[in-house]
Amino acid sequence: MVILDDHRLELGEGPGYDPATGLAWWFDIVGRRLFTRAGADDGLGTETQVFDLPIAASALAFVEDGSRQLLLAEDGLYLRDPVSGALESHLPLEADNPATRSNDARVHPSGAFWVSTMGWQTEPGAGSIYHYRAGRLQRLFEGVTIPNAICFSPDGRIAYYADTARNTVFRVATDPATGLPGGAPEVFLTDFDGGPDGAVTDAAGNIWIAIWGAGRVAGFAPDGRVIGSIAVGAAHASCPAFIGADARRMLVTSARLGLDEAQLRAAPDAGATFCIDIDFAGKFDPRVML
Repeated sequence: MVILDDHRLELGEGPGYDPATGLAWWFDIVGRRLFTRAGADDGLGTETQVFDLPIAASALAFVEDGSRQLLLAEDGLYLRDPVSGALESHLPLEADNPATRSNDARVHPSGAFWVSTMGWQTEPGAGSIYHYRAGRLQRLFEGVTIPNAICFSPDGRIAYYADTARNTVFRVATDPATGLPGGAPEVFLTDFDGGPDGAVTDAAGNIWIAIWGAGRVAGFAPDGRVIGSIAVGAAHASCPAFIGADARRMLVTSARLGLDEAQLRAAPDAGATFCIDIDFAGKFDPRVML
């Protein structure tokens, strides 16, 4: 495990990697910054670029032709020029509700972008999960306090998401062609030793979940069996993503949020962004259908 970048983030989130361009990225939601690392065929790259944002953002995905990115922010979806960083409003998302912001997101194998919202003050039940595809945005689930762990089976037939406040990960069947749910969610995992935060599935369909407060990423088979645990050098591990051309490294964001001065002195790596070699095959998200 290495620290990929020297910045210490208040709330690291939304890591990702585009194998076609070798670009890795992640966010500091509270700090309103986007971090990118170019030329990262090995998952490491050479230099981090930092982009100050005019809004709090939490995730992005490349659009199909790779010319632009779709950025998820506190008040909607934005198209972003990856060269200039220019933003163009695409669709509003709870823009009339200043009490909420964006949170977790991931792209379904169909090209659908599942995105989420939550209360700035984690107000109970203030969050929702939405489905975006081909210009249409629709709400899937509401009444979620802290939506997280959005990810999908490799064949696109199963979606996962968590309500961190309920200490529970849910599972729901999805249409592999559209990414839309085909039934009601059911409980998949519960009773973690911390909060289930961001998650990603590997090439075999196992789900790897960052456990907030526990300093690790926990692995589970599709039937719920524990298959592994990856230590992270910060208690508040927040989200994993596979990076590098062969998807054999894992980038994990973390956070300083909620730690007092004494705790931060005792944990100098809190908020760092980590890169960890793994001994299994990861997989990448597809590009989003605009």
